[in-house]
Amino acid sequence: MTTIPELYARAVEAGEIHPDPAQEAILPEFERIRAALAVPVKKGWFRRATPEPVKGLYLWGGVGRGKSMLMDLFAEAVEVPKRRVHFHAFMQEIHAGMHAARQSGVEDAIAPVATMVAEQLRLLAFDEMHISDITDAMIVGRLFEALFAAGVTVVTTSNRPPDDLYKDGLNRQLFVPFIDILKRNVAVRELTSPRDYRQNRLSDRDVYFVQAGTEARAVMREIWEDLAGGPGEPLVLTVNGRKVEVPEYRNGVGRARFFDLCGRMLGPADYLAIAQALRVLVLEDIPRLSRNNFNEAKRFVTLIDALYEAKVRLICSAAAEPEMLYVEGEGSFEFERTASRLREMQSADWANQG
Repeated sequence: MTTIPELYARAVEAGEIHPDPAQEAILPEFERIRAALAVPVKKGWFRRATPEPVKGLYLWGGVGRGKSMLMDLFAEAVEVPKRRVHFHAFMQEIHAGMHAARQSGVEDAIAPVATMVAEQLRLLAFDEMHISDITDAMIVGRLFEALFAAGVTVVTTSNRPPDDLYKDGLNRQLFVPFIDILKRNVAVRELTSPRDYRQNRLSDRDVYFVQAGTEARAVMREIWEDLAGGPGEPLVLTVNGRKVEVPEYRNGVGRARFFDLCGRMLGPADYLAIAQALRVLVLEDIPRLSRNNFNEAKRFVTLIDALYEAKVRLICSAAAEPEMLYVEGEGSFEFERTASRLREMQSADWANQG
């Protein structure tokens, strides 16, 4: 069986990635897990035995350091039943499973859902573990405790260390035991590479395009494919009990059209959730704004504010330059700040400032 370090070396030799000592230092952890999972599970007399627990991995670090790329190498090499999924999408499935369990009259809805997951998988590989929802915070402790007890191995990436999960969240003291459970069952490692590879790929490219028909769409599609590194899937977030969707998502990069995010009745909490879930947003087809689409313009202002404060990299196509997007009608004066922010966000090193 090919090891993770061998797969990494092949990718370097093929010119697919650049060698990075910080990334190479993490490879033994991934290989440890792959090798342990490859050991056959002993069978019991009457049913499948519970697999020997394999300590997982919590890999955290700044955006663009290669966490998702390393996860790709690892997930492709592991040959046990597995699932690679964005953390938010997984929690949506858990909520749906719990709802179905309650409909059947079960008092403890978490138990049957955890059992179902454990029977199907030996490895859960998460992208972007980030908990901002109080409902998720109250569920994950018992859920993951049951998964670990059933022999499920968890490998996850995150932009923050475990102790900062759900930081300053409502009733956080009830969530803290989950952090202890997590750290007992995964090795915590920081990816300390000084290079932001995603930012470097954008450093010599335009990120704001005045629409030019199919040409602009082709360039935007090329940027999306380069940054996402593969086909995207919808990212569905739950905000105050409502579902908010980014149509395409992969590796921290989201892609949507203007009316996907601003043509729907979304509010500040929705845009904050989107900004927390993404590191890059590819936003297409921003129209000219005026009194005729005043509500959409207000939502766009709120969206840009959320992205700006969260330092989310924005790549967009629009009907005009920022200063000419909203030139008449109520709110045009207030839009000057948004235009200024759109201009500032085009700077190659903007996302790294502050």
